Amino acid sequence: MSTGAPLPFVFVNMAMTADGKISTTNRTLSSFGSERDLEHLYELRATADAVMAGARTAEVIDLKMGPGGKRFEELRVRNGLNRYNLRIIVSGSGSVDPNATLFQHRFSPIIVVTSARASQARLASLRKVADEVLVAGRQEVNFAPVLRHLRDKWKVRRLLSEGGGELNDALFRAGLVDELHLTICPKIFGGRTAPTIVDGCGFPSLSRAALMKLTSMRRVGFEIFLVYRTKKKTQPGRR
Repeated sequence: MSTGAPLPFVFVNMAMTADGKISTTNRTLSSFGSERDLEHLYELRATADAVMAGARTAEVIDLKMGPGGKRFEELRVRNGLNRYNLRIIVSGSGSVDPNATLFQHRFSPIIVVTSARASQARLASLRKVADEVLVAGRQEVNFAPVLRHLRDKWKVRRLLSEGGGELNDALFRAGLVDELHLTICPKIFGGRTAPTIVDGCGFPSLSRAALMKLTSMRRVGFEIFLVYRTKKKTQPGRR
């Protein structure tokens, strides 16, 4: 049952090429941003209680989803946060590999979020390696109750999503994204099947598209770092 308190502040961080791609068509590329972009990622993690990623993103990139070393652990402490962030993996089908790198590093709790599409066998295997498995929604994850649970049980006030595109799509369609941090990198990948920062179902019409307001823009080397705030109607339980 919701207490009526605000939902966590949800912000998304993504890097994309000049043609809007986050990976090549084979979807195996791990990183294409600069060292500054990686540092920026860790700086953002240092402001978040929890970091969230889709299962495929975590497995392909071999994520540990940690703070990024002692320097950023200390930055988290200075920011009034726990030394290590909560880690959240999302898969609507529950297709998370229990042997993934993430589960081999137990420095902070790991939560798996899935839907009723996940089989009982998959849920059982995930409960053996995760600190909690949340089932919300029938065919796809219903994120609003998940966010309420993260706030109430795990005291999450700021949640950072690091993709991929289908996870971001679900959050945007649910009207739950407050802020987008976007790095534009000087590369062209091309390919009609190459993923973008927001894939999935998308919005069915222009009138229903997510509206953004640019609040910050800076150039570092050959990359551009942008920050957008989402313009949206006030929703119950939102800030």
